[in-house]
Amino acid sequence: MTLDIADLRREYTRAGLGRDDLNADPVVQFERWFQDACDAGVREPNAMSLATVDGVGSPGLRTVLLKYFDSTGFVFFTNLESSKARQISQNQQVTLLFPWLDLERQVTISGRAETVSRAETLRYFSRRPHESQIGAWISQQSSVITSRKLLRMKFEEMRRKWRDGEVPLPDFWGGYRVWPQRVEFWQGRPNRLHDRFLYRRREGNTWQIDRLAP
Repeated sequence: MTLDIADLRREYTRAGLGRDDLNADPVVQFERWFQDACDAGVREPNAMSLATVDGVGSPGLRTVLLKYFDSTGFVFFTNLESSKARQISQNQQVTLLFPWLDLERQVTISGRAETVSRAETLRYFSRRPHESQIGAWISQQSSVITSRKLLRMKFEEMRRKWRDGEVPLPDFWGGYRVWPQRVEFWQGRPNRLHDRFLYRRREGNTWQIDRLAP
């Protein structure tokens, strides 16, 4: 049976995007749109799809959470033995996608992922809720497990262990900073004639901005 969803569509009419609307710095422009997403009540505005490719060209895609960003890049944290970490170790080129569909917008960021320092990881880890810190210890991310019950048992064991003390930072847990080389801002428009602008990093860390065909 084929489910025909060809007529499932909507027109994008909220706003347009022109060259004069853009800041010369894509990080500043991203901050503006990110704040718009927060102000509009977009659920999980920091949720982003992370695309990676391993050493033989096999892609991976999953959703992670952006934790902070600045002129040096966009930072997220994860288990350093996960499938995403293994792929990044083989190919540092990654792409991030922020799908702010309620605003008929999306932002795509492509660049190089590099591990952040241990000190930077510790600063963030110490701000996580206590039980989220414990969760980082018990999950051998992406590995096969026999049951959720076993996972819960390990969690309760660790919770008892660190009930009254600080949870140490796991050696296998850390962060990545994606240093942007290309950033695209996409605004939905009627008749699928969307507005798209691409920033490309040039020598001297300046940016070339081009309008793309929809």
